[in-house]
Amino acid sequence: MTENTKMKLPYLAGILFSSIFGFTFMFTKITLDYITPLGLIAYRFLIAFVTMELLRVLKIIKIDIKKSSRRKLLLVALLQPVMYFLFETYGLRLTTSSEAGMMIALIPVFATIFGIIFLHERPVRGQIVFILLGVSGIVYIQLNKMSGGFNASVLGGILLFLAAITASLFNIASRDAQKKMKSSEVTYAMMAMGAIVFNVLYMAQLAFEGRMKDYFLNLAHPEVVLPLLFLGIVASIVAFFLVNYSLSKLPAHVSSVFANFSTIVAIAAGTLILDEPFHAYHVIGGLMIITGVYGTAWLNAKKKKRLKQKNGSGGE
Repeated sequence: MTENTKMKLPYLAGILFSSIFGFTFMFTKITLDYITPLGLIAYRFLIAFVTMELLRVLKIIKIDIKKSSRRKLLLVALLQPVMYFLFETYGLRLTTSSEAGMMIALIPVFATIFGIIFLHERPVRGQIVFILLGVSGIVYIQLNKMSGGFNASVLGGILLFLAAITASLFNIASRDAQKKMKSSEVTYAMMAMGAIVFNVLYMAQLAFEGRMKDYFLNLAHPEVVLPLLFLGIVASIVAFFLVNYSLSKLPAHVSSVFANFSTIVAIAAGTLILDEPFHAYHVIGGLMIITGVYGTAWLNAKKKKRLKQKNGSGGE
């Protein structure tokens, strides 16, 4: 593998994980007709962990988590998926999807700020402009979708704000943890934590409501099997592995900006597969997002190339 190809892999990983996350909106929408949000998350991470455990037992992946790394790994797994999914799920129940989209769009902004504070990763001036352009594209699309105006739920807004903060902190924590661990090990810990926490919460909810048998009956619907397999294996294991890999190679503010691209994929999937409406503002906002993502990545690659040339010339 050439050096140039190696440099492109983290950016390719960013495009792939954002594309996968874009399709999760469609599969989630299908599954929620049969399963509650908490149940969906519980099954998703249970399938993900069982799959990863199978890969570990078959020695397709190697997991060797050192005792000295467990504290950092615990922090990563608590931030994502546990805290993020809880804040996002219950925030969505109190607000609209458009408001949620705008709040989650702030993740690259917070990731940039936290990257400067905790990791001392300073973006170049042009990257700030492109990051804000991408965020503006999402806000523009969501504002045009909000024909009914804003939802007045203060609690919902606070929960979504906390979701954005949590996701941004995850970017920092994962990047820091992977200085001593592999992406597969971080992903394994995340799936294990998600499976344990969300299944305990879901079973407690079912027990309280006297519906424990629904834990198994929910899976009798053939309509939910394919979406759950996609969410549990592709959108959890594959996507989060790509997220962690990207974070191990790129500054947090660069890796996080790829998440904006998932908005475009979600719109395309909804339009082409679910026959959802498509408008001119989708095109305008989409172009703003693509330009923001490309500009941020391009400037980062340019910066790395310049530093490499500088270090190379300095060593001669």
